Order: sequence, then C-alpha cells, then structure tokens
Amino acid sequence: MKFDLSPAGLRYLLPFLFTFFCMVFAPLLSHAQNDPLQRRISVQATGITLTEAFERIGEVAHCTFSYSNTLLDLDRRVNLQFTNATVSDILVQLLGDGIKAARTKGNQILIQASQGKSTIVGTVQTSDGKPAPYVTVGIQGYRSTRTDERGHFRLENVEPGSYQLKATSVGYGNELHAIEVAANQTQEVGFTLQQMGQLSEVVVTASRVQESIDEVPSSVTILNTAQIEKQATINNSISEILGFTVPGLGPSTNKATNSGQTLRGRSVLVLIDGIPQSTPLMNGNRDIRSIDPAVIERVEVIKGATSIYGNGSGGGIINYITKKPDGNKKIAGQTTVGTNGHPAYLANTVGYRLSQTLHGTLNKFSYVVGGTYNYNGVFKDADGNVLAQDDGLSQTYSYNIFAKAAYQLNEVSNLTLSYNTFKSLQETDYINQDGVYGERPAIGVKGEYPGAPAGTPQNHNAYLTYRHEALPLHTSLELTGYYHRFLSTNRYVASSSGWYGPGQTQISSKKRGVRLNLSTPWGGNVLKGNVVYGLDLLGDVTSQPLLDGRIYVPDMNMTNFAPYAQLKADIAQYLIFKGGIRYENAQVKIADFNTLAKGPNGEGVIAVTGGTISYRATMFNAGFRYTKFDALNPFVSFSQGFGLNELGRIVRSAEESTLSQVQTDPIITNNYEAGVSSRFGKFHLTAAYYISTSELGANLVDRGDGHMIPQRAPERVYGYELTADAYLLPNLSIGATYAYVEGKAELENGTKQYLTGARIAPPKATAYVYYAPAEKLELQLFWAHTGNRDRFAPQDNGKYRNAEGPTKAVNLVNLNASYQFNRALRASLGVENLFNNAYFPFYSQYNARNEQYYMGNGAKANLSISYSF
Repeated sequence: MKFDLSPAGLRYLLPFLFTFFCMVFAPLLSHAQNDPLQRRISVQATGITLTEAFERIGEVAHCTFSYSNTLLDLDRRVNLQFTNATVSDILVQLLGDGIKAARTKGNQILIQASQGKSTIVGTVQTSDGKPAPYVTVGIQGYRSTRTDERGHFRLENVEPGSYQLKATSVGYGNELHAIEVAANQTQEVGFTLQQMGQLSEVVVTASRVQESIDEVPSSVTILNTAQIEKQATINNSISEILGFTVPGLGPSTNKATNSGQTLRGRSVLVLIDGIPQSTPLMNGNRDIRSIDPAVIERVEVIKGATSIYGNGSGGGIINYITKKPDGNKKIAGQTTVGTNGHPAYLANTVGYRLSQTLHGTLNKFSYVVGGTYNYNGVFKDADGNVLAQDDGLSQTYSYNIFAKAAYQLNEVSNLTLSYNTFKSLQETDYINQDGVYGERPAIGVKGEYPGAPAGTPQNHNAYLTYRHEALPLHTSLELTGYYHRFLSTNRYVASSSGWYGPGQTQISSKKRGVRLNLSTPWGGNVLKGNVVYGLDLLGDVTSQPLLDGRIYVPDMNMTNFAPYAQLKADIAQYLIFKGGIRYENAQVKIADFNTLAKGPNGEGVIAVTGGTISYRATMFNAGFRYTKFDALNPFVSFSQGFGLNELGRIVRSAEESTLSQVQTDPIITNNYEAGVSSRFGKFHLTAAYYISTSELGANLVDRGDGHMIPQRAPERVYGYELTADAYLLPNLSIGATYAYVEGKAELENGTKQYLTGARIAPPKATAYVYYAPAEKLELQLFWAHTGNRDRFAPQDNGKYRNAEGPTKAVNLVNLNASYQFNRALRASLGVENLFNNAYFPFYSQYNARNEQYYMGNGAKANLSISYSF
C-alpha cells in the first residue's frame, strides 16, 4: 500500500486541508449553530397532537414555529422519537409531503404547507437544435435539477403559484420563463440557449459518469466542438491544438512526436473514448497525435494524478471523445475541402485536406461515419528555408477512418459499436543538414531518406459497449470490451549509443481489455450521492524491435487486474465530497533476452535471464468542493497515480544478468491541489496550485555521451495555473491563461537537481480575442507565449547535455476567420504565425542537439470550405 502520510507528505496535505476548512467548514459550523433548522436535539413523546409536537420541539431547540392553521392538520396525533437529529430532519419526518418549505427568521421557523403538488417537464436545446445536457434548470429561490444527456428535465412536487423558471449553463446565456403552475398538473416548458462563451459544463472522464464540471474537485479543461474546429482551421495537428489551449500542458513540438509535451511535468495518459492510447511500458511519444480532430466531439483534460484510471496517469488524462450519432434525419453530414501553404514562399509548401462525415437515425438504429485525408507540403521557416525533417510533419500524409453505430434495445438499454483507425507517415525527398546548436539551425536539403517512413503506420481502436440504465437500486451499468493496435516508427539514425551501427526502431503495442462500470445513487434530501465502482482488465504486449530484425526491447507482456470504487456525497446540497480507491495488481512477463551489441563482433552483449515482475499498489483519492456561490467555488484534493513509465528503457539498459537485479519499481505519484472557480456577471476566473511528489521518478538524464538513462530518485513538482474569460458583449469576448511549473529530483548525496526540459516546460501564457462584427462573420486572434528557462550549466567542453539547454521566450499570433454564407455553406481562413515570426521552438532549444536545432514554421495560411446537409 502506497499512501504518503510521512511528515513530508503531511507537510503538503495539511495546509490544503486547513485552508479548505477555513473557507468552508468553519462557516458551515457557525451557520449550523445559528440556524434553528440545523440544531440537533433529542426529543421523546408519544401520541401527542401536531400542535403539541411543535411546542415540544420549540422548547428543546429554543425556537418558535409559524404556520397556517388551515393547511395543516394540527390535531393529528404523532410520535416524537428522535435522538441527536436536526430540526429540519424532524419536520420532514413529521410532515412529509405536507411541507412545502421551511425557512428561518431569527429563532422563528416559518412553515409553508403544500396545496397539491404539480410537475414541470421540458427540454433544453442549443441554438443549433442540439440537446443541451447537464443544464441547470430551477425555480428561482426554490429548487433545481439538471437535464439528462438528451436535454430533458423534470421538476416534481412543485407547489401551485407563479414562478420564474431559469436555465443556466457555463458558456451560454441564462434563459428565463415566467410560468403559472396549477395544482395537480404537468406543465411542459422548452428552452433554447444562446452560446456566449467557449466553456462546456459536462465532464465524464473525471469519474466515469456524467457530472457537472462544477462538482469535480480537481482542475479540468474542456475543448468543445466549436473550439476544436476553429483551432483545426489554423493547424490540424491535435497536439498543436492542445498545446495552444490547455494550461499545464507543455508546448507542442510541431513534429509528429509529442516529446516534452508533459502535463504538469509528468506523464499524461491519452484515451480515445476511454481506451488507452499511451504505451507507458515503452513511451513512443506519439499518443497525443493519435487521431484526427475532425472526428472529435470534445476533449476532456483532467489534471493531476488520477487514481480512477490506470497506468501512466501521473500528470493527468487527455480523453478524446469521438462524435456520436446525432439528429433525427435518416442521412445528414458535412463535406469539407481545404488547402494550405506558406503565403510568402509558396513553392512546394501547398497541402490539401478532404473530410467527409455522414450521420443519421433509422428507428432504433443510429450511426455516424467519417473519413479524413490530409497532406502537408514542405514546411518552411520565416525566411523560406526548408525545415529539418527528423520526425517532422513536413511532407506527411495521414488519414483517419471512423465509424460508430448505436442500437437502442429498449428504453433503458443500448449497444454501441465503434471503430477508428489513424495513420500518419512522412515520405520526404529531403534529408537533414545538421546545424550548430546556438549558432545556426539544421535545415532540409534535397536527398534520399535512407530509412522507412517515420510516423504512425497504424493506430486501430475498436470497442463494443453495452449500457443499461435501470438495474436494481437504480443502478446503471456500462460494460466495454476493446482492442487497440499501435505501431510507432522512429526516425532512422546512422549511429546510436544504444546499439552498434545504423538502425531504425519501431514500438509495437497490442492491448485487449474489458471495463466494467456501475453507478448506484444513494441518500435522501440532506445527504445523497452515488457510488461508481467496477473493474478494469487489461492485457498489453509492448516491444521495440529494429526494422532489421534485431530486438532492442523484448516483448513485455503485462496483465493488469484493477478493481476500483469512487464515492460521491452531496452534503447539505452545496458541499461535495469525492473519494475512492483503486487496487492495481499487475504482472509483466519478460522472456530471456540479450541486450544489443555496443560494438563490433557482439561487443557489450549481456545475456539477461527473464522473469515475472509483479506490481501491487493501492491508490487513494479524496477531495471536497463547495458549490454554493458562483463567485467562490473552491476545492481541495489529494490523489495518487500509478505508473510503469519507461520500463522498456530500463530493461534495454540492463547491466545485470538477471531481471530481478534491475530496478523496476513503479512510480507512485501523490498530487496535492487547491483551487477555486469564480463566475460573476460576465467574468469567469479559475486558479489552482498543486504539488506533486514521488518517492521514485523516471527522469531521463544524459549520462554524458548522449545516452539517456532513467534517474530513479525522489521528485517534487509544483506549479500553478490561472485562467480568465470575459464575455463583454454577445459578439465580443476575451480570455487569457497562465501556467507555471517547476520540478527537482533529490539525488543520493542529498543535493537537489532540476528536472530537464523533457519534463518541465517554461512558463506558458495564452490569450484570445473573439469578435463578430457582423451576424455571419466571426474573427478570433490567438496569442501563445512560452517563456525563459535556464536551469543547467554547460559541460566542461562548453556543450549542454541532452535536454538541458536553455530556452528563450517565443511569441506567436494565430488568426481564425469564418463567414457563414447560409445554413449550409461556410468558409474559413486560418493563419498560423500571422506575423511570420522567426523563432526556435521550445523542443529544439532545450534538446541541445545539432541535428534537432531547427526553426519553427513561418506563416502558414489554411483556407477551407464546408458544406452541411
């Protein structure tokens, strides 16, 4: 069991708990003492009238009651058998459906009695006619509920009278309806919400069930369809999109890999519809760019160690949620064509993009299918030089084929079958001309690339999900079986510190898994919630051979059995507690193998006796969020993550003859976080501070010859994130983010060493301005800034070790513009690096290697036309 209750761990946890107590619990306790409804009393009586019961309760609780003599049966005989119960609970037991509301005025309790209750039902949709899930609908000053995933809501036990019914959702304008409720009637109401911002309120990844983002005690970033489409017009690489928009995620590399793109300085687990894409046994750094944005409906980023999911989520989770069948037509869809290139140096830079989606509903069957083909021309810098090619996106082609079908078995159960495949390879007629780090950049020159095309030859995902919403105890079930096949081909190298001679490696991963997820609600009016529980079964076989047949990393055959349970409790309506546990039981089997030769004639080969490595760990998480005030919505949390990151790198670097002598302990990450969300008027602000610790890390360090080895040392990572959005007018909004992260490892001699640029990104800031000068025209400017970070001294020879180079600030401005000709036809223009700024990306600066010291993209214009039918 790994749970950090050491003095060092408590040093981080206790200040968070104390701060949260001061913000939430102390006011609650003070309120409970002054509010007569919350006073706890013990009272015993048998066969007395309701009038006498009120008098007896008032004597003990030091309060009085006010009520209508005509609406309550005051002569009704009741029993009082209560011990240490609140006055509010006693009234509910005594009056049941006869009570409409109880309010306090000093020490007086005002009881409003029921007159025959009614029901309000309805739907909420967005301006484009789509259902609006998880919108808060309520009667002002009375009660509220949330819409389901189809936009339906239901308010029961409503007293007759005149009310203002209000629908609210983050990122949308509030809608009010004046209604008259008659006794014993069902009234229907419909809402249409107009989008005001770019925030979505529903999140599923944090707890595996749909819930409001306001109820999650951790930092969450959500990108909705509109945001993804706008960013994809500028650059259709999903890793670029996330790098521009997600605070805490490292800047993108403008390459096919996401090296250095950590989340809060630690590994991130990438999912597609909950299916793991990452290969934590041997990280290929291609998991973020594993799908085309055209098939993504939304992206949910949960930050910090997450114990509800499995291996590799030490920094958090990125979950790509693909599009679902939508609408009532038998067939509908969208066709998009586009072209792009460097406007100042157009020759050889022209690329193109084709995308087609179809969706529809036929009785109980619904479907969505899509295909995307994308080709990039030659990438050039601001001065027209061809960019260095290694692992680049220049002259790459990619395609994505996607299909999802759903069948409604009955009102409470359905089946969903989905398949997605993504392929991206670089086929270039340029080769690298190395630069000199700090002096001149590497560039691409005409030549024949000696290896196989680098990239992602295949990424297949298939799953079948059965859902049932009406099991006993109102339990819902979700059972998913999935298959994932992933290949990642690294660039060809003429020589390597890992083996003798030239070569090209390929990471191979096959996953098969089953996920069982159950959710059971519990409780009543004062204390309620749900329990989410289930089981994950995963088989993962990962290896890293060379394309010439040599085995760099042998098959690592992992089986993982992980039951989990998460409790959610709504305490007194506004205080939300979430806590859970997950038990990791993993085994990795590795057969006998030989390390690769480091010189001619088999020099340096080590015969390693394989074996089975077992991992068992119990992970915990707990958090509170207080939701009463929109202007102050604070949270505090503790969560643990489990990781076998870079096990393959440890195995391939073995210097012992048996696997049992190789240090392969897992990484247990402890994440402490406090944050707040604030919405008042036209403004929305968030802030979070976190500390992440681990007794063993896997920081990759250069041992002095360019060979990267894992550094298994205690680590401490900390940082903060700020966001601000202002919806100034219906057609004008602005926003900004700022993220800072730092981290150190503690070496055996007690000294502390900064983590490298491969783990820790420099400060990152972003900003945007949205303006719609006309009804059909939308304009957006985006600014992205990465700051300075200089933590390491050069070696005696004046050169920096790999991943220890200093980074200087970079500023980029992007533009998106769109014009809606009519309901069907839209034209969009995106310009990356609008001012054609010459710069070195963060990755090429910190890497400190001549061959990878390359410039960033110059200006790149993208024009597309979309037709919807």
